[in-house]
Amino acid sequence: MAMWGLTIVGLCALIAVDFFIGGRKPHEVSLKEAGIWTTVWIVLAGLFGLGLLVFAGGQPSGEFFAGFITEKSLSVDNLFVFVLIMAKFAVPTIYQQRVLMVGVLIALVLRAVFIAAGAAIISTFAWVFYIFGAFLIWTAWKLIQEARSDEEEEEFEENRLLKAVEKRVPSTDQYHGTKLFIMENGKRLMTPMLIVMLAIGTTDVLFALDSIPAIFGLTQDPYIVFTANAFALMGLRQLYFLIGGLLKKLVHLSYGLSVILGFIGVKLVLHALHESGVHVPQISIPVSLGVICAVLAVTTITSLYASKKQALAEAGTGEGGSRDRDSADV
Repeated sequence: MAMWGLTIVGLCALIAVDFFIGGRKPHEVSLKEAGIWTTVWIVLAGLFGLGLLVFAGGQPSGEFFAGFITEKSLSVDNLFVFVLIMAKFAVPTIYQQRVLMVGVLIALVLRAVFIAAGAAIISTFAWVFYIFGAFLIWTAWKLIQEARSDEEEEEFEENRLLKAVEKRVPSTDQYHGTKLFIMENGKRLMTPMLIVMLAIGTTDVLFALDSIPAIFGLTQDPYIVFTANAFALMGLRQLYFLIGGLLKKLVHLSYGLSVILGFIGVKLVLHALHESGVHVPQISIPVSLGVICAVLAVTTITSLYASKKQALAEAGTGEGGSRDRDSADV
């Protein structure tokens, strides 16, 4: 309990420092600022992992790094939806940082609930690993199907909670700085700022449905699961501004994530069989970490190569089209 208390106090202190230094005053986030803060959170995660290595040993440290990298890679996929949410609610650029900060905090609290529930279920019912493994394999297949389809999600669809809030709570469609509520003609109205914060936080719950089982496939320690999620999420705000333009170039990200989820799903099924007394090979944490890093590296390289090739092809088509128009004019 003392370790949990110190960890939560430490995270709250880091979040407060992040807010008062970089997020208190609304402003447009530059690439330099986003890069510095992204580096800071990654370094903090690295130091935490090294602290686990020194005080707890190689196994917990390896589980943390494997979980952190997995959660970080899965959270990058969240950024696509965050972009859609920002466009849907037409959030001014100077307020996007505040929206993401509060939205991510809401997401972290909700994930903590999911983690506590998952840990309680796993400690009571060992067969739940079969369900987690099957779900991750199914999710991996679904990701591949979506990646292969030509349909792209162009608009964010509000969930039931948001629709219920907007229906029951009087609101205005005008932003009033960072205010969440305003008084207008003696009536208290909710601003779009609060709505979009709730949208960011509650939408992340959908992503937690696959990310939480995934990290439980790497470690069953609730403390490591929570801290890996915390460090992955807290750097997400700066990552949004840093790689916002790069997201469109990660065309193979869904394939990479599907491989990772499928791999962890198989690992969970093997673990469940082992717990049931069946003699099957166990996948170690070093192997898991190596596979995850290798898949992400290959995915990034192939994505950038495919994007560059597509850009050159489009440029060539454009030049050819211009020449055809010039000939027609002549």
